[in-house]
Parts: sequence; structure tokens; C-alpha cells
Amino acid sequence: MKTWLKIFDIFIILAVALVTFFAIFMVYMKPQGRQMVLIRGQSAEWVFPAETEETVVVSGPIGNTTVRLANRRAWIEDSPCDNQTCVAAGMITQQGQWTACLPNNVLLMIYGAAGDDDVDGIVW
Repeated sequence: MKTWLKIFDIFIILAVALVTFFAIFMVYMKPQGRQMVLIRGQSAEWVFPAETEETVVVSGPIGNTTVRLANRRAWIEDSPCDNQTCVAAGMITQQGQWTACLPNNVLLMIYGAAGDDDVDGIVW
């Protein structure tokens, strides 16, 4: 009788662990909505789905900034600013990330679909 109880205990523990890992996967690993890329310049604004393959030239007060979108990534490829910090910042890939060319007034940001940033029951 003791041996059967131990095997049953192990089965219950494994079943609970499996359900727990499945729940974690379903909550944290699923996509959180459609990601969008926002490009904002001094006089215009563009919004693209993250999957878009596009090159956008944004005019600013000191010249043109080139923004590239490819493979669900976005980055500032070229800019007329002196320090090139925006180019060196590299690619952004996830919701909430952003980069900017401050001297040329260009903002590049990834955000989720409407409703993804709503306050839920956990947040006060």
C-alpha cells in the first residue's frame, strides 16, 4: 500500500507542475497584441505594423533622418546630427522601446495595439 501511495503522490506533483507551467506559458508567452511602430518628425507622423518593410525619410530642422523598418525591428539608419547617438543606439524590437534623434526632432517607438496599455486589476 505504501508503494502505491508514493507513486500516486509523484503523479499528483507532476500533474500540478505541468498545469502550472502550462498556465505560465499561456499568460506570459502569448503575444500581447499587435505591435505598431510610430515615427514622429517635426511636421509629420507615421504608424506602421511592426511587420512592415519600409524606409522612411523624416525631414527635421537640421536635415533628413532615415528610419528603417525590417524583420519586426526598427532603427535610425542615418541622421545629420553631429554625435550620431541615435544611429549608435541600434535596433528596437519590443513594445515600449524607443529611440530618438533629439537634434533633428525625430522619435521612433514601438507600442502595442489599443487596449494593451490599459490598467488591469493588479495595478492601482
